[in-house]
Amino acid sequence: MIPTMADLELTDDVPAAADDGVWLACIECGETFAPFDAIRYTCDDCDGLLEVRYADLPTFDEFEGSGVWRYNAALPFEEGVTLPEGDTPLHEMPRLEDDIGVDSLRVKHEGMNPTGSFKDRGMTVGVRVAQEVGVDRLACASTGNTSAALAAYGARGGMETLVLLPAGKVAAGKIAQASLHRARILEVDGNFDQCLDIVQDLAQRGEAYLLNSLNPFRLEGQKTIGLEIMEEFYADHGEYPDRIVLPVGNAGNTAALYKCFRELVKAGAITEEQVPKLTGVQAEGAAPMVEAIEEGYEDTRRWEDVETRATAIRIGNPVNAPKALPGIRATGGTAVAVSDEEITEAQRDIAGEGVGVEPASAASVAGLRKLRNEGVVDSDESVVCLTTGHLLKDPDAAAEAGNAPEPVENSTEAVLELIEERSSVAETVRRQASKAADSPLVPGLVAGGLGLAYLYRKFRSKQ
Repeated sequence: MIPTMADLELTDDVPAAADDGVWLACIECGETFAPFDAIRYTCDDCDGLLEVRYADLPTFDEFEGSGVWRYNAALPFEEGVTLPEGDTPLHEMPRLEDDIGVDSLRVKHEGMNPTGSFKDRGMTVGVRVAQEVGVDRLACASTGNTSAALAAYGARGGMETLVLLPAGKVAAGKIAQASLHRARILEVDGNFDQCLDIVQDLAQRGEAYLLNSLNPFRLEGQKTIGLEIMEEFYADHGEYPDRIVLPVGNAGNTAALYKCFRELVKAGAITEEQVPKLTGVQAEGAAPMVEAIEEGYEDTRRWEDVETRATAIRIGNPVNAPKALPGIRATGGTAVAVSDEEITEAQRDIAGEGVGVEPASAASVAGLRKLRNEGVVDSDESVVCLTTGHLLKDPDAAAEAGNAPEPVENSTEAVLELIEERSSVAETVRRQASKAADSPLVPGLVAGGLGLAYLYRKFRSKQ
């Protein structure tokens, strides 16, 4: 599992800079630093990304309790600023499993965290670190979920929070969360990457403590997603998943999961052969990671203009690419771009199983479907799709993707008439589909299930 780019190999050597068995290491030049003696996000010497390293790495037997802090043996503290978070469901998806055509499909729904996204896992650790280094103002750039989580955990920790958002590009539900948790919200005339440039500048000037995923401690909390997946999947199936498919924005989760697996291998908890293939999914309008994988680049190339309805992954410069690209390559995974239409279709499919997610979350299922259709994913694979945010994070997108309300007069008779009318139309659709199936012109169409879908959509458009 030696990566092809940055130096991510874990070492047995404990540097003098270690504090109680914890230190920071630069993935580019290898320099090491004490974890809490100063505020740093990148290497002092070469500006490379930092990773948190540990002298002792636990196995599954050493974990107890629930949620993120069940895994404190693999984290810098016994407990953080907690609401609490983690312990999210690993849903079965029987109809989607059959439809996509894989041996097993589970959905890890991170939208069930306290503020409705996976970001809470990183904030419980990151805000605790902020307390440790003695800061009182927290800041982030955000497409929405980070701001909501930072505001909530900052409030819990009694700290001032500042969030920079790209004006007009963040879902209302996420802004409402940050606002209610008393964050100061600045809407910047620019995109997410430009907001992050400003926040990094503020952090370098000592004006705030940065809690985007450039902060290495954020990813420590997020790696517990991988620990939960491995434990839960093994408990249900007696084996670990072959592949984990996840949406990619800043690539923090991809980097965090790869770190999780490297540590499990180093600890002897799993073998290299048991490491799931990390598979990233981006929207076509914001796909620098996919470009890097397809073109064989060592790093991503910044996309200045990005656009997708999946606002949480509308990012053109994924700062964790130097950690994430090696993870995809070393595990035998890949990356794929999907259209907004494919994302919306997947969002509907997931909702059809009773699970509500925001558009960016559905990218994982859309990507799995595309890779399965292309033969990249085999039918005998067991797969976990990560969904990162709750349906109500973006209620406008949910309303657009779902069924429209039907006006009806104020009487039981009117309601019954409308119900019967719809039932009658549905029966007509079924009869027409049956006739179509008997036609020599369209057997392939109906056999693929497309005839019924066409007729139903035609009816919906007339309505």
